[in-house]
Amino acid sequence: MPTQRLHPHPLQAGTTVAICKTCLPEHVSADNPALDVMTDLQRIKAVTTVDGASLDNAHQRMIHTGVRLLLVLDRNGAVVGLITDRDLMGEKPMTMAAREHISHDQLRVEHIMTSAAEVQVMDMREVERARVSDVVQALREADRQHALVVEHDTHGGPVVRGVFSLSQIGRQMGTELKPSGIAQSVAELEHLIHH
Repeated sequence: MPTQRLHPHPLQAGTTVAICKTCLPEHVSADNPALDVMTDLQRIKAVTTVDGASLDNAHQRMIHTGVRLLLVLDRNGAVVGLITDRDLMGEKPMTMAAREHISHDQLRVEHIMTSAAEVQVMDMREVERARVSDVVQALREADRQHALVVEHDTHGGPVVRGVFSLSQIGRQMGTELKPSGIAQSVAELEHLIHH
């Protein structure tokens, strides 16, 4: 490819900033479409780790990318589980190290991750018809901070298409949301937002 000479010039008065067309809205209400709070992995690269990675490596990856959930992939790129900051910072690592009779630094992500068989996912077709309040209610009922959204690719195989995060939804709603196991009605969510 031939080199291209660039010609820097002064910034013109009145220049504005481009509006992100694929970004999530900064502010949402409980009645917004669920897609307004879903991290779409067709637009934002998924942050992953591999089975066999150390817990420290996974933790550093979370810190450097600013996420609280990593998808764990096998050598073929298939999702074998997920690991969250709650998994890394809770008592799970110490419990597992004691049970396996190994030191903490010998633990790998597969020791404490939630395996794919245990992960509950949402179907993209349902998400496309859902509202923000439906997502919050489902996460609270499951007592989960995150949820994966799956669709089928052109070959019919399942693909993780998106991720919901209660903390991200809370930021977009202007309130703090925590998994509680208690479903809140739309009216309760609206009250939280406006008071």
